[in-house]
Amino acid sequence: MRTKIVTILAVVFFMTLNAQDKKWSLQECVDYALENNISIKQQELNTELVGENVLTARGNFYPSLNGSATQNWNFGSYIGQTGLRISRDTRGNSFGLNSGVNIYNGNRNRNILEQAKNDLEAAGYDLEENKNTIMLFIVNSYLNVLLNKENLKIAEDQIVISENQVKEAQGLVESGSKAKSVLLEAEATLATNNQQLTTAQNTLNLSLLSLAQLLQMSHKGFDVEDVLLNMTSEALKYKNTDDIFEKAVSILPEIKSAELALESSELDVKIAKGAYQPTLGFGAGLGTSYQHARGESDQRPIIDPDDPTNIIFVPNGFGEQLKNNMGYNLGFSLSVPIFNRFQTKSNVNRAIINQERAALQLLDRELKLRESIEKAYADAKAALDQFVSSEISLKAQQELFKNAQASYNSGVMTSFDFDQVRNRLVNAQSTMVNAKYNFVFRTKLLEYYYGIPIVM
Repeated sequence: MRTKIVTILAVVFFMTLNAQDKKWSLQECVDYALENNISIKQQELNTELVGENVLTARGNFYPSLNGSATQNWNFGSYIGQTGLRISRDTRGNSFGLNSGVNIYNGNRNRNILEQAKNDLEAAGYDLEENKNTIMLFIVNSYLNVLLNKENLKIAEDQIVISENQVKEAQGLVESGSKAKSVLLEAEATLATNNQQLTTAQNTLNLSLLSLAQLLQMSHKGFDVEDVLLNMTSEALKYKNTDDIFEKAVSILPEIKSAELALESSELDVKIAKGAYQPTLGFGAGLGTSYQHARGESDQRPIIDPDDPTNIIFVPNGFGEQLKNNMGYNLGFSLSVPIFNRFQTKSNVNRAIINQERAALQLLDRELKLRESIEKAYADAKAALDQFVSSEISLKAQQELFKNAQASYNSGVMTSFDFDQVRNRLVNAQSTMVNAKYNFVFRTKLLEYYYGIPIVM
């Protein structure tokens, strides 16, 4: 028993370690979100509901078929099946089957079906837009994690430098070459760097938590793959925003959805106007019944075929009555609208107003899309310029730091002056890293507008 428990614990521990050791790629994060995100699942269900409207609209072209059955008890005087008044207690059944079909109703059924198809297609575009939005959030959050990892690496490198400074200062103080204040300054710098390392680690942990929450999964043991971004040929692929806008208008789901909404509103006008036209329908049915007088057997009188002057009674049970009482009907119905208290006119006016609103909504989406593209393009250009300048600044600060380190080691530069140079190097590194990831995300955003997949 003890061996089994140890084995189970070992398996659980191994699974836990594997779960913690897994590092998620960007593609895995996106795939997981698209498969498990609650918002996406809800919108998928909404799309299925819209799809049911198509089935309902198609059903309007088919005839209806309904069956009916009744059980009745009659007491006292009433009119029987033969049309004669009967003064006795009876019970009876009636059965019917009825069908009807709409032949013409101002093409409303056809327009309703077309509208339902449009709405289903628009729901698909809305779902795609939601997926794209979530993917962009994930890309941004993923890049933020990578950014904070690089900032953490910068903080760790500073710890190594400060620890070496403390060791050197300690040796110099012990040998009597330097005053103890030099060691205290080095230790103070190390303490500050440790504080900065803690801040960088906390920032990284928060960004991992944010990404895990975006994926709607546990943050325990969650981590992402380290990605090396190639920035050797940094440049904007696009010369202006016009080409991006023209491509975006033709492919983005949010524009497609707005265009379909406009088409749907135009069909609404046609549906409303269809109420001005006559409605023609066809119906058919059959019915039968059974009746039984309490305390009597089921019989009916007929003329004796052998003696026409004599009346005899023959069995008239359940099946016989249903057969003999069977009746059929069919007919057409025509309804011509003459005056309905301005209801149709008001419905048409509302549909026209909604059509104009849909046209304005499409125009508004196009204008906002152009604004978003122009802003993204300007942000990408600014991020590129900042990256290029920060890269030049970093190289200069690295050279200054090398010289400062040599001067400090030889005793020419004070620890205070050395820390000033090192702080400028750290700021240059942080600025370059931030500019790099900002440029990558802005480039991804422009690629999305141009129709390039967010993740490959």
